Amino acid sequence: MPDQYLLSSQLIILSNITHFSPMFYLTGFPGLEAIEHWIFIPFFCMYLVAISGNFLILIIININPHLHTPMYYLLSLLALTDLGLSVSTLPTTIGIFWFKSHSIYFGACQIQMFCIHSFSFMESSVLLVMSFDRFVAICYPLRYSVIITVQRVIRAGLCVTFRGPVALIPIVLLLKTFPYCGPLVLSHSFCLHQEVIHLACTDTTFNNLYGLTLVMFTVMLDLVLIALSYGFILHTVAGLASPEEQLRAFQTCTSHLCAVLVFFVPMMGLSLVHRFGKHASPAFHLLMANIYLFVPPMLNPIIYTIKTKEIRRAIIKLLGLRKVSSEPWDEG
Repeated sequence: MPDQYLLSSQLIILSNITHFSPMFYLTGFPGLEAIEHWIFIPFFCMYLVAISGNFLILIIININPHLHTPMYYLLSLLALTDLGLSVSTLPTTIGIFWFKSHSIYFGACQIQMFCIHSFSFMESSVLLVMSFDRFVAICYPLRYSVIITVQRVIRAGLCVTFRGPVALIPIVLLLKTFPYCGPLVLSHSFCLHQEVIHLACTDTTFNNLYGLTLVMFTVMLDLVLIALSYGFILHTVAGLASPEEQLRAFQTCTSHLCAVLVFFVPMMGLSLVHRFGKHASPAFHLLMANIYLFVPPMLNPIIYTIKTKEIRRAIIKLLGLRKVSSEPWDEG
């Protein structure tokens, strides 16, 4: 009788632990478990390029006083955001593909999803501020130095830094109060709010509505305002006298436009897959999520290094290589 009572008590304690701190199972590429350590090689290369490339841009901007301008401060903020996004997914990706560790405690999952979504919202906001910078530079070039100042960039940076994380706190903390049941399997190699919420065994209407509203008034609003900025930019460029002037003016936006496309196109693709691709292969879902989170941090430093001659020249100088002449496609 005492043994049965002890066993019953242990089961109750275990049930409470599962209720308040469940263990989730992260997924690699289904059916390819035997070669997951080989699959990690391209992921490792993407991480290497993303982390080293963005860190190099931060160093270049920091050590070159002539780059201490609003435009390059915004670029450094974008690089910091990309670094944060890469580091947020790194632990679980390494754990799954290299060490075969698929389990993650709820608390760690909660922290990871908060970081991933925060840095995603931050990147969207940084791209919006950068689009306003390009709008003023092309549409009001004579007033650029008056409108875009270092102080305003710093204030905008603070708003960008805190907007997403502060708005995310309620729904991320609320996840702790939900009970979870069934197989707690996530279809990605990292934690996302929209996946964890589907595993809750209770009414999650508030989280769903709050999350949708948050996306609409952050990422989607940012995209609309960026598109509006480029509408004004194209209108101004079209009014220039010669095709050469038009091309020269629009070339100053190419780096930012590429960064916008690299970020928003995979994000919209992932959203469409989540909404309408429920019958698609799990590997396809995972691939789209990985593209959304891994490709922008990897490509952004490459884009800005290729298209911005000041960054390229500073890197060549830092590496001690011969200084090259500017190419016709240089930005600036």
